[in-house]
Amino acid sequence: MTDHVAPVSDCSVHNCDFNHDGCTAFAITVGGTPEHASCSTFIDTTESGGLPKVLATVGACQRSECRHNENLMCDAHDVKVGPGRDLADCLTYQPR
Repeated sequence: MTDHVAPVSDCSVHNCDFNHDGCTAFAITVGGTPEHASCSTFIDTTESGGLPKVLATVGACQRSECRHNENLMCDAHDVKVGPGRDLADCLTYQPR
């Protein structure tokens, strides 16, 4: 079991309400499909969400086929989120 919590080191999805010069959600969930992984925490509203400073980590990863997934936790050094097939994709995702 991993004892590492992967931080979200970069998010370039500017229309996400948790992105204020970095992801301010406490933790994100990575979801999507086996072909690609998406940030399920993405929210596009007129609200401004999150914490006052950047602390985001990956709380859960539903992509069990990702090489960084250990027991539904992300053991990558860090995670980058950016525009992709969905509105916000996990760019660190790599299939096994």
